[in-house]
Amino acid sequence: MIELEGVPELVDPVMVAAFEGWNDAGDAASAAVTHLEREWKGEVFAALDAEDYYDFQVNRPHVWMDGGARKITWPTTRLSVVRVDDADGKGNRRDIVLVRGIEPSMRWRSFCNEILGFAHELGVEMVVIMGALLGDTPHTRPVPVTGVTSDPDLARTMNLEESRYEGPTGIVGILQEACTHAGVPAATLWAAVPHYVSQPPNPKATLALLNRLEDLLGVRVPQGELAEDARAWQLGVDQLAAEDSEVAEYVQSLEEARDTAELPEASGEAIAKEFERYLRHRDDDSDPNATGGPTAPYLRDPGQPPSPKPTGEPPRPEPPDEPDENRTDHPDRPDPGPTEDAGSDGSTGSAGSGETSGTGDSAASGTDGTDDEDG
Repeated sequence: MIELEGVPELVDPVMVAAFEGWNDAGDAASAAVTHLEREWKGEVFAALDAEDYYDFQVNRPHVWMDGGARKITWPTTRLSVVRVDDADGKGNRRDIVLVRGIEPSMRWRSFCNEILGFAHELGVEMVVIMGALLGDTPHTRPVPVTGVTSDPDLARTMNLEESRYEGPTGIVGILQEACTHAGVPAATLWAAVPHYVSQPPNPKATLALLNRLEDLLGVRVPQGELAEDARAWQLGVDQLAAEDSEVAEYVQSLEEARDTAELPEASGEAIAKEFERYLRHRDDDSDPNATGGPTAPYLRDPGQPPSPKPTGEPPRPEPPDEPDENRTDHPDRPDPGPTEDAGSDGSTGSAGSGETSGTGDSAASGTDGTDDEDG
């Protein structure tokens, strides 16, 4: 049994998780949880034992200086709690459990069971996992975000797609299935990142995930400087793409395909939803306390160095190349949206769909983890 000290009884808690590695193209998903920790001033109350789940030759520890003292941060998964005093703009409070870490190298079943153990002890009502994949989507258009679940009832009640994916999966897919088998409602949000500009950061994809999370949970999510970073990122990519005629022509072809496919979807409901979001965040700008914050101290993690704020500086776009296994036109990848080169299997994401070597630092260990686990 997990014993939690210093964590008060939570109100309508929901768990939001993201993992660096195979399921985190452009670091979009892990940056989303980092943003929530920073804006809501989350305090770490638990960390999984790194020795149990990580190969330190794949995910190496970091050495850093704290004043005159030398410290080590080990790759692991940390849990923090934030209390949002005015979650829905009507004075109702809600607590969020944030899970941020790295896809484990081994013992995936034990890893998921430990996270579910925390969820059980904290009374978590729902788990939302965020991920990002590479796709044939233009950077100039809204980022496609697909919400999927393995629970047919949850799919109907929360307007999610029911998972139909078959193929290789990452820790995002394994955790969602573990939640389903444990009877915990779970959903996964997938953002599609342009494959020709896949290097992190991608604040536009991070913002799209947070907007979808806001709609899913009905909790107002503070944007901070993320919207400005997303605009600066797109402007920078526009300028870099304009310098390469081949890239510019390719982006234009993606835009034409996207616009043609999505024209019927410009519904009044979608426009109204965007307008409501605009009004919510306009109110947030006028009232800095509208999003609430933590009202009780939690145990800080002494082994974690301060996280630098991500910048909106865009990476240089890559010219279009032959399809590879990280692309969503591969038969094992989902279709992130109605684009020209979408996958032929018709899947749109799943528990474990869209697993991509977005950052490439743990793809090999991720797939091995399902075979070598001893949990």
